[in-house]
This record gives sequence, C-alpha cells and structure tokens, in this order.
Amino acid sequence: MSSVHPVTDPNAWGSSIDEAVNAVSRGGLIVLPTDTVYGIGADAFDAQAVAALLAAKGRGRQMPPPVLVPDTRTLDGLATDVSADARALVETFWPGGFTIILPAQPSLAWDLGETHGTVALRMPDHPAALALLRRTGPLAVSSANATGRPAALDVTTAQEQLGDSVTVYLDGGDATGGVASTIVDATGPHLRVVREGAVSLERMREIAPVLGLGEEPQEADEEPQAPVPGDAGATADVAATDGATATGDVTEASTDTVPTATTSDPEANDG
Repeated sequence: MSSVHPVTDPNAWGSSIDEAVNAVSRGGLIVLPTDTVYGIGADAFDAQAVAALLAAKGRGRQMPPPVLVPDTRTLDGLATDVSADARALVETFWPGGFTIILPAQPSLAWDLGETHGTVALRMPDHPAALALLRRTGPLAVSSANATGRPAALDVTTAQEQLGDSVTVYLDGGDATGGVASTIVDATGPHLRVVREGAVSLERMREIAPVLGLGEEPQEADEEPQAPVPGDAGATADVAATDGATATGDVTEASTDTVPTATTSDPEANDG
C-alpha cells in the first residue's frame, strides 16, 4: 500500500522526507513535487528501481528518464567533458527549468535505459524536491503520469494514474506546471537546443553561444544570421516532469521525457 505525506511546510516535513528517503533506499518509487509538474522518482543507481519506474509509466528502455540533482557540484560526478560554456549555462540557470544533456561518466554503475552514453541532468527549483535530493542523492525522475495521459499537477491525479506502484507520495500542493524545462544538448561541438521551454534562447545566448532548433552553425566566412523567430522560448505543453521518452517531462508528447543527445524523440518531459 502507498501512503501520502505532506511537504508544504519546511518546519514540519521532516518525517515526510524520511518516509521518502526510506522508500528510495529500499528500491521503491516515490512521487514528488517539482517546479514544473509532479514527478515519479527512483534511485538513479538502482537498475531495478529505474526499470520499475519505466514499467509504472508504461514505457520501455528506449525512453530513459532524466536525473534530478541537488546542486551544481554533482555535475562533474555524473558527467564528463563539461565545456566552459555548458558549465556557465548550468551555473546561471540552476536551479530552474533548464536540462542539459552531457556525456555520462563511464565509471558510473547505473542503468537508466538506452541512453547511448549520455545523461540529462536538471536541478529543480522546488524546496521540498531539493530537501529530498540532498538526502537521497541523484534521482531518476520522470513525469508522474501513465503514458498517453497528462502529467499530474497534484498528488491526487498522480495517485489515480500510478496507484500502488508508488510507495510514497509527497504532497506539495498544486504544481505550477505550464512550461517544461528547456533542454540543451552539450555532447557535440556546439551547444544545441533540443526542446524549447522555460529558459529562452535569447536568455541563454546572453551567457553562451547556443544553436536554436533546426539552426546550423555558421561557417567562418559566412555573415551571421539573425535568430530564427520563435526560437526564444516557446511554451511547451506540460504533461510530465522530467522524462517521458528519453531522459526528461509537458504534454505527454513534449514533456514526459528528455531526448538524449542521440534521440530526437519529441515526447520529452522533465521535472
């Protein structure tokens, strides 16, 4: 049987966080609030728990979940080849609606699915989620919904869709929802947007050179082109928290998973 625990008051949520931590340590699934939508989470280093997460959503290994982290210091422990520009984006937009795809550390003993050697990372801007992550460490987190259904914006909706497949539900009230995280692929020679969302292209370009959707890098002898209209932060349809098809979560078709660097699957949602 699953249980629901409130996390609306930082002064009183200690026992609720304890229950979630215990569930994760035993290989169980939890539902947690994030700054986008509710997410279903599991220990990122427990392959059976991650497999259970995908099964609860009705997804396969070809749709690996993204990983939520508690702070920027986790970046180098989970990813490699982090460029100065990628690091600048992370330091500017974490915590918040910004997911970055990087080469995963090859020494890590985890199995998130068919990631092709990459990992999608995000630090959510939600106090209860961060309090939990500081206790558990990195969590594989996807939107708290069954495949084909909208992401949950409250615990009741998550329960209706996921039922007793989840051990502990953390109730943080209504999620803000609305806009999924922006996803940037940092695995190649150029930073490239693979999903527009909460952070606009213009805002990112104030920090580092980033290619918009469908945009190709300029040749050295070409005149620079103006940004493509609309590249700056289209609103994504939120149906997930971070990870519906490859590694992240909006509408089931755009926010439930984060596309890996080698996957163009549009069904990406992240928390």
